[in-house]
Amino acid sequence: TSAITGEGIPDMLMLVVELTQKMMNERLMFISELQCTVLEVKVIDGLGTTIDVILSNGVLHEGSTIAVCGMDGPIVTTIRALLTPKPLRELRVKGDYIHFKSVKAAMGVKICGQNLEKAIAGSQLMVITPEDDPEDIKEEVMLDFKKVMGQVERTGRGVYVQASTLGSLEALVTYLKSVKIPVSGLNIGPVHKKDVMKASAMLEHRREFATVLAFDVKVVQEARDLAEEMGVRIFTADIIYHLFDQFTEYMEEVVRARRQEVADEAVFPCILRIIPQFIINKKDPIIVGVDVVEGILKVGTPLVIPAKDHLELGRVASLEVNKKPVDMAKRGQSVSVKITQRISDPPRSYGRHFDYRDELISKLSRESIDLLKENFKDDLSKEEWLLVVRLKKV
Repeated sequence: TSAITGEGIPDMLMLVVELTQKMMNERLMFISELQCTVLEVKVIDGLGTTIDVILSNGVLHEGSTIAVCGMDGPIVTTIRALLTPKPLRELRVKGDYIHFKSVKAAMGVKICGQNLEKAIAGSQLMVITPEDDPEDIKEEVMLDFKKVMGQVERTGRGVYVQASTLGSLEALVTYLKSVKIPVSGLNIGPVHKKDVMKASAMLEHRREFATVLAFDVKVVQEARDLAEEMGVRIFTADIIYHLFDQFTEYMEEVVRARRQEVADEAVFPCILRIIPQFIINKKDPIIVGVDVVEGILKVGTPLVIPAKDHLELGRVASLEVNKKPVDMAKRGQSVSVKITQRISDPPRSYGRHFDYRDELISKLSRESIDLLKENFKDDLSKEEWLLVVRLKKV
């Protein structure tokens, strides 16, 4: 809404509709071919499950056989009643309805019929005539839903997505795919316990994906309670970007926690050269100045000497640059490094077991490389990954 004029999007839409009615009145054309979209699925006292539809073109008759898209497949049923609200009343407001034998476009109408519980809002509705092949009509009404389902990960790894209509579900799934967030399952309508159960399957594979992204839908209290009990996160929003921001923030928290958890086991590759003028302490803890020849030196890195049959020196306890502690040093930097040994390790000392002519490298194992790939893949450059390959072969 404009802070100056007080006008907003509703006013702009009203202007577009008004101009269309005034200036394009003669060009408006009625088309007999049916064009009808399911707007909402509702349970009405005394009527059972009904669907509110927008009839854009064509005619609907009471007693006609229709086909709509359903969560478990196409739904074929007979129109038992065509209802509209009284004049100047909205279709979704409870009250008495006017009963019609047939309705003509364009208008909103409520349809009563059997087996409409799993009809999908936002999908198209089609009439099956005696000349039509029912199987072809069934396949056609399911096309949009199959298109959305085609974007679900075949591996079954990803977040669980829930939206109010087929259109909003497609928009959300397409957006998640564009930002490379995999989708393992989806549903339309309020979030129930069964949806939380489906999302909880990710707890065994990737806990961060044990989430439900609920776009423009309600979450029943039972589902919230079960999610809290099982450790499944539910994110709700009426705007797709807000939903994405919530999930992104959550993912960043998960990544930070996981990195802290595996920080001691994930070893970064590095090659060090001892600076002979800066030998501060020769025995445990060994304190020497080094040049980082290649890679990244971090606190906690285990160091070995390849020229001495991979003699283990210990782990980096701390790093200092100009008497200031740092967490890491990169290629081209010179740092003071403090190396500590475990009590169970045999003592090592500078001058007896090694000297400035020996290169020091980080000790890499299959497990540490796997942890690097899983948690720090983007932190290493292409050259540093090549260094991992080289040191693994040493």
